Amino acid sequence: MVYLAALGFVLTALSTLSTTLAASIPAPRAMVVHEERELPTHFSLAGTPSPDTHINLKIALTATNMSGLEKVAWDVSTPGNSLYGQHLNYDQTRAYVVPSPETISAVTTWLNENGITNLTTSGAFNEWLGFTVPISTANSLLQANFQKFSEVGGPRELTRTLSYSIPVDLEQHIDLVYPTTDFVRLSKGAKFQVHKTSDKLATRTVPTSCQSEITPQCLQDLYGIPKTPATHSWNDNTLAVSGFLEQYAEKADLEQFLAKYRPDIPPSTTFQQEFVDGGMNPQAPLMAGDEASLDIQYTTVTLMASWTWRTSFSINDTTPGVLTTSYSFNEGDLTPALANNLCNVYMMLGACGTSILYASGDGGVSGGQSESCTTFVPTFPSTCPWVTSVGSTNLTMDGAGDLVEAAATFTSGGFSNYFSTPSYQNDAVERYLTDLGNTYSGLYNSSGRGYPDVSTNGVNFQIIMDSLPLVPPIPLSVDGTSCSSPAFASIIALINDCLIAAGKPRLGFLNPFLYSCTEVFNDITTGSNPGCGTNGFSAMKGWDPVTGLGTPNFTRLLDAALSA
Repeated sequence: MVYLAALGFVLTALSTLSTTLAASIPAPRAMVVHEERELPTHFSLAGTPSPDTHINLKIALTATNMSGLEKVAWDVSTPGNSLYGQHLNYDQTRAYVVPSPETISAVTTWLNENGITNLTTSGAFNEWLGFTVPISTANSLLQANFQKFSEVGGPRELTRTLSYSIPVDLEQHIDLVYPTTDFVRLSKGAKFQVHKTSDKLATRTVPTSCQSEITPQCLQDLYGIPKTPATHSWNDNTLAVSGFLEQYAEKADLEQFLAKYRPDIPPSTTFQQEFVDGGMNPQAPLMAGDEASLDIQYTTVTLMASWTWRTSFSINDTTPGVLTTSYSFNEGDLTPALANNLCNVYMMLGACGTSILYASGDGGVSGGQSESCTTFVPTFPSTCPWVTSVGSTNLTMDGAGDLVEAAATFTSGGFSNYFSTPSYQNDAVERYLTDLGNTYSGLYNSSGRGYPDVSTNGVNFQIIMDSLPLVPPIPLSVDGTSCSSPAFASIIALINDCLIAAGKPRLGFLNPFLYSCTEVFNDITTGSNPGCGTNGFSAMKGWDPVTGLGTPNFTRLLDAALSA
């Protein structure tokens, strides 16, 4: 009996221990595929990483009220709305975007259950949770299969998965996990020949030398840009330029550029720098990049350029008035979730009063693909409805000997496969598609956001690069939509300066305003953007996916802004 009693005690104790252990081990969660895709054609499988290899992952947490912020962003950006121009400050934006305590707790609990406790937060509103784990843990956590993939014909190798899952009960709390299913290739503008078509310059007086060499003086003559620089303070009206891919802007080159092309501006004029995520901008001989030199030199037309190295975007009460970027991706390289997440950031910046401009890209309807593409390839971020996409034109002589402005064949343009046509361009896109008819049916998404929105000249821009002391600088000539975006950004910064002088707010998100005053643009009606074995889209009267609404007339654009 004593033996049996003792045995009963042991069994009872073991049962209690078993119950306690079971209670401390969370039950398995039901999982659901969150993102999946096919392997892009420009990458191939390169092998399986060691299970012990570590990977840095980030989880984008859902915002408290993104739909509410979107409504406000439309209201403050739409002429005629009672809230037009009443941009949000940091705290107002934060109230919409910061993840809720419930979201933070739910996702953190899941990670802790899987032994992941060393978490970091990032983003303007701590909306990203970061952690580092072995590949084996990442595969188990996300029901993924991380592999090594190499870029076809390129040097890069990425560790990615073609699908991943998250708990069903966390779908409302998790926007995406990064990097997982994206295969992003960031590219800057290339050099292309141009398609010589014609559209007369009407009343514009432009020297014939501008056909072979575009300088700040040529842009002033082409678009009526005033020669007097902007005057308002740095905090009120900053023009920021993004830099990536080890492209450096040399202050010595800018000094030489100003001395040669803008002698009315003191050559000592320079730019401020802001470094993000370990960015740098070394000032040393022969380290300048053509992209960086181009961007910074042509934004000095406004005398207020800020060279800003950004691999992420920060939102605070000193956000720039204008931000221009001359880099792009093929839209399909990003997953819809990642593209939408980035697009929401541009929306936030627009709501805060920042005009976001992107070069549309330099591959025609091929985007960054080769001529072997079987459907047109849109570029991102140009396809995001919250950015202003800038295409390119060029100057040439017509048969009558007149200098004319025309579409540049390299200009990327078309329609998004991810984002639908926004309301501000519904009428413009519908008119174009009606005229286009069945041409290229099936090669593009006729219900997608159309781009570019506007254009400026983008061919034969003169820059100074790798200048040396006491040696006369030798200008270099560059082409691409990466010429056009900083040029248009400079115009917007100057208009903001005039608005501030008149006691009005800066423009912020531009597109509802731009599409409300289409008559202020110089319409470009000839040319196309070939690619994918086709002639591409054709420029037509009104908006088109080659040159957008056309090129700017500064005086008319300013008048429209002052009366908006």
